[in-house]
Amino acid sequence: MFGASAAFGYLGHRLPLARFDHDTWWSRLRGGEIDGRRYERLGIKRWKDRLPEAGALYAGGFSKRDLRARDRAHLERFAAETRRAEFVHWWILATILVFPLFCVWYALIPNLIYALVANVPFIAIQRYNRARLLRILARLDARADR
Repeated sequence: MFGASAAFGYLGHRLPLARFDHDTWWSRLRGGEIDGRRYERLGIKRWKDRLPEAGALYAGGFSKRDLRARDRAHLERFAAETRRAEFVHWWILATILVFPLFCVWYALIPNLIYALVANVPFIAIQRYNRARLLRILARLDARADR
């Protein structure tokens, strides 16, 4: 499973960033996600910075560890990178559908648990951070409209 994660991470890194420059049906924030409160109730502020961040693992990658600039171009790139990272984690998580083809029956549950634990928190972090970034971008738009 770890090898598949690394491979999907690399393949996701190689996808054109333009594919992630806007929200689609799977990446669009919904309801309680838009303001980030749903994730804050899960205590995300306490634990999100303790998890590894591998955005810059590959050459030309983008670290999402912290916000390095507040200009529109950087914020939009950051939001696109959160979509890319979320896509990769969903992609990895989808491999649980093929586990039964390659695993003996008693390995299915541990692999399922690993897949969930190793991906769901990262999906939540990407969605939480994107909500925050989109709020900042909306404020920039509101200032520009004045």
